[in-house]
Amino acid sequence: MRKLQHAISFKKYHGTGNDFLIIDAAEPVPDRGALAGKYCDRETGIDSPDGGRRGADGVLFLGLEDRFTPPRIVMTLVQPDGSVAAMCGNGARCTAAWGHDQIGADEFMIDTQAGTRHAQIEDETITIEMGEPAFDPSRVPLSTEYNGPLIEDDVEGLTVTAVNTGVPHAVAFVADVDDVDLTAVAPAVRHADVFPRGANVTLASPIDSDDPTAGFRQRTFERGVEGETRSCGTGAVAVVAAAKRTGRIETADPVTVTPPGGTLEIVVPDRGPATLAGPVAHEFDGELSVVVPGE
Repeated sequence: MRKLQHAISFKKYHGTGNDFLIIDAAEPVPDRGALAGKYCDRETGIDSPDGGRRGADGVLFLGLEDRFTPPRIVMTLVQPDGSVAAMCGNGARCTAAWGHDQIGADEFMIDTQAGTRHAQIEDETITIEMGEPAFDPSRVPLSTEYNGPLIEDDVEGLTVTAVNTGVPHAVAFVADVDDVDLTAVAPAVRHADVFPRGANVTLASPIDSDDPTAGFRQRTFERGVEGETRSCGTGAVAVVAAAKRTGRIETADPVTVTPPGGTLEIVVPDRGPATLAGPVAHEFDGELSVVVPGE
């Protein structure tokens, strides 16, 4: 069977620096993992026309179903290592922005592997419902040696709290996130036996040590990206959820979380789903090449 080169259209978006290539799910892509690995690479991946960063944090394959009210978008995030992430907060916000640019709607239901999430667009802010953070060991998940939640326990030399906000996070509160060599400490935690499916590793430090309500700074080493990203929405929600669980904050009001790429607003109520809010930007459009079977 002959193999043919086929041009695929894409759009690139980012949410506070967490950047994604967006491709219509109907496009013929025989090997989505291989495509993500090739074009997301930060050294050799898709190039920015304005001299920005090469590559991306993942590829969003989106299927828009506008016959529903509100419209639905089926979202599949393929990460640079070829794995599929169950949920991505910033990816879901970029998905809503893409949907708005397609049909002009300001509200969407986004179907992810972690469940259906409601998205709302108001001016420059896109808010996504994130589900209720889970500390239960079967839902993080943790290894069977844990009968209860992992709260501020030592994992590979880092004191972490484990929470699932669509994907698992190991959250460590430190005095200053910039004082930690995240690339050095994160891999051992990310692959620790206590996390049978792996974990994202998120650092948090107070913006103002004298005022816990001022919010948190955040850095995240993402599973699947296998490196630090400029922003991680599920990580930002994990920070606030873990801060509430460990008694660092008690509020159900919006909490500011600042990853390197911008500012996010997180609400973690005492009961019910958390929300993630922040800006999204459309960077550019382009085409990439895939190999498809011929006649």
